[in-house]
Amino acid sequence: MLMARTQTLVQLDDGLVALLDQRAARSGASRSALIRQAIEAYLAGDADAAIDEAILAGYGRVPADAPTADVLALATASIEAEPW
Repeated sequence: MLMARTQTLVQLDDGLVALLDQRAARSGASRSALIRQAIEAYLAGDADAAIDEAILAGYGRVPADAPTADVLALATASIEAEPW
């Protein structure tokens, strides 16, 4: 589904344009598409941060119960099973 778009002038220095063109050539996307994707990713980070803050605030209002011995044992086992 196509959404209405507004053309916006963005000034970039030659170095950024060169990097943008290189990425566009590798991906087969246009400059505009890459810029839109970059802005969407940047703004999604803001949305993710807001969600994180809301979750933390919720736990502050209603803290989780202390983990039981079984839960701690399972968590410890899963961490120890990691290959790092």
